Amino acid sequence: GRQCIVHENVKMGSDGESDQASGTSSDEVQSPVRVRMRNNHHRRISNEDINKRLSLPADIRLPEGYLEKFAMNSPPFDKPMSRRLRRASLSEIGFGKLETYIKLDKLGEGTYATVFKGRSKLTDNLVALKEIRLEHEEGAPCTAIREVSLLKDLKHANIVTLHDIIHTDKCLTLVFEYLEKDLKQYMDDCGSIMSVHNVKIFLFQLLRGLAYCHRRKVLHRDLKPQNLLINEKGELKLADFGLARAKSVPTKTYSNEVVTLWYRPPDVLLGSTEYSTPIDMWGVGCIFYEMITGRPLFPGSTVEDELHLIFRILGTPTEETWPGITTSEEFKTYNFPHYHAEPLVNHAPRIDNDGHDLLSMLLQFEAKKRVSAEDAFRHAYFRSLGEQVQTLADTASIFSVKGIQLQKDPGKRSSVYPESSKSSQVKK
Repeated sequence: GRQCIVHENVKMGSDGESDQASGTSSDEVQSPVRVRMRNNHHRRISNEDINKRLSLPADIRLPEGYLEKFAMNSPPFDKPMSRRLRRASLSEIGFGKLETYIKLDKLGEGTYATVFKGRSKLTDNLVALKEIRLEHEEGAPCTAIREVSLLKDLKHANIVTLHDIIHTDKCLTLVFEYLEKDLKQYMDDCGSIMSVHNVKIFLFQLLRGLAYCHRRKVLHRDLKPQNLLINEKGELKLADFGLARAKSVPTKTYSNEVVTLWYRPPDVLLGSTEYSTPIDMWGVGCIFYEMITGRPLFPGSTVEDELHLIFRILGTPTEETWPGITTSEEFKTYNFPHYHAEPLVNHAPRIDNDGHDLLSMLLQFEAKKRVSAEDAFRHAYFRSLGEQVQTLADTASIFSVKGIQLQKDPGKRSSVYPESSKSSQVKK
């Protein structure tokens, strides 16, 4: 289902604009009689028509009598709906209302938000309810506004779907699709020994979702296993876009206090604020290593410790490996010992030659030398998945390709696999 965004606060539109900003309000001032007469000339409106017209999920449960009401009040299908009329229609169905969702278990709590498992009365599907507390003096946290504005425009099989937004005086609730666990929990569940085939499937999905973001000039900036969600089918989706930024041109300087320490690239650790899409690619390399070995690659406790761990494995950078580094004041301050690079395969014996090549292309000191997400998911490492995975529509799952499925992980403690669990959690 596509996202549908409305607000209880009628002054604020689903796209963040006020009603007054809408230039398409002519339809809403016409009398219902005239609209009814116009629509009589058109074919009977079906549930499917409404779903398409309002970008609704196919399994939506429309309220009784809504079909007739919509047919009476909606402009003809060859005319656009006004923003206000669309929002009113969604509101009537139940979007943008707290009572539409049943709150179940608490899943976690962060700095500015609490996440609950919930159920939608509209589809009977499970959802994740992210409740963001609103301080009256400060309004919505900028991270929440950023997450909403970016996710509104990101529609991809490997990016978590934002279904609804509920805006009340005290709280902003974001309604997401529900996924059972994150990559960290998945790795814990299989005793940190993942099937190398499954590593490949997860890495491909991560790169595919990231390439979609990067094509739209969106940087995630906080990639880590906890922000990659996985459902029972094995679909992996990027989540938690609170730190994400839309990258503008020309290059802007951003905060270097981003990306959890273990997944932060060395240029950012050394204070660089001029970065682009390569900031995410270093994190992909760290996550790839962690999946294949079952342990984090650079688990530093401070910035200095993090750099020390990086240089100990990849070698202390020189002018040859990182032009300009020897003149960096930050780098000179630390006075690191001179380490020689160690072959990554020594630390990750289960990785094959193609995998080792891809990992090396991701873990480059110089940002501009890191492979792009687009090039990475076309790398020879993924050849065994077949050519079809390269031409999937944005919203199509990798598992829609015949023959693609997860294998049993060697260290798996429970048995939730596509072949053993036909019904996914959203249908329970």
